[in-house]
Amino acid sequence: MKRRAVLLVALWCAAGAAQADAIDTLMGFVSGVKTGRAAFTQTVTSPDGVKKKTSSGSFEFLRPNRFRFAYTKPYEQLIVADGQKVWLYDTDLNQVTVRPFTQALGASPAALLAGASVDKDFELKALPDDAGLQWVQALPRAKDGSFQSLKVGFRGKTLAAVEIVDAFGQRSRLDFSQFEADPKLLAERFSFTPPSGADVIAQ
Repeated sequence: MKRRAVLLVALWCAAGAAQADAIDTLMGFVSGVKTGRAAFTQTVTSPDGVKKKTSSGSFEFLRPNRFRFAYTKPYEQLIVADGQKVWLYDTDLNQVTVRPFTQALGASPAALLAGASVDKDFELKALPDDAGLQWVQALPRAKDGSFQSLKVGFRGKTLAAVEIVDAFGQRSRLDFSQFEADPKLLAERFSFTPPSGADVIAQ
């Protein structure tokens, strides 16, 4: 009986340590990885779980607060944060939407991945490992945000997935592949100039 109790305690401690390591991994990612790039596939599921939409593209970031999402399938769309503003360019419509960075990001998933700090905007909680990934839940401290919850998944020390549930219950999951930590990325990569003739909408 004693040996069984010792084993259970050991397993419980090991599980606790593994979950704590997940938060350490996220904190290490935020503080230690200054630039990054990866391919991604995004799956958006309706609140009832029936309808799904899939898109794909590439993701790059340069801390602090600069990132670039380039969607290539099924439609071309570009989202660029230059540290001051966030630009969204819809290629088919030739339309650009621009918003101040602080207004557009706040406690958003992009802010978590490309920002300089997570403690200020998020409450972190380690979750059980799932599908070979270590997961951390990041709940926005502000209660009036645009999403309910956010989970970040790591495979070892490598960013592997982000899962978001928005304020309406819609679930979006981004699965990253070919992630490269600290590639040489120039600041010019994260600047954006509206194309000639594009309709620009400031919010």
